[in-house]
Amino acid sequence: MSDLNTRTATTANELRTEVEHFYARQMQLLDDHACEEWADTFTSDGTFDANGLPAPSTGRAAIAAGARAATSRLEAEGLVHRHWLGMLTISENDDRTITARSYALVVQTRLGGGTSLHRSTLCHDVLTRDENGRLQVYRRTVTRDDIA
Repeated sequence: MSDLNTRTATTANELRTEVEHFYARQMQLLDDHACEEWADTFTSDGTFDANGLPAPSTGRAAIAAGARAATSRLEAEGLVHRHWLGMLTISENDDRTITARSYALVVQTRLGGGTSLHRSTLCHDVLTRDENGRLQVYRRTVTRDDIA
């Protein structure tokens, strides 16, 4: 392998590690019901769009409000959700954004009850960096497998 290919592979591996750590932190914030902190992982004008929701949420305030509503519903129903992302593919775009595509599974546990697979989804993100170089979601599209 030439020096150029080694650097390219190293850079790709470093990016993959960074993106995987970003998602681990982001999903744990959501699962811990840290709605404001989770919304802060989106750009100020970021969009969360899911085919299971009536309309996309744009901007951190709307994204946080959606997360708070979901958290309240889960707590009222005695449910715990854990998000698991896998089969991650990453590509860097000419405009310096990053496209990330993954399968996202939602595992559901009823307090005092059993655990089951609640949802299987496809998550498609466009990531960008803030002024400090940290990753943020500019656009997230979640497609549930059970909705045509």
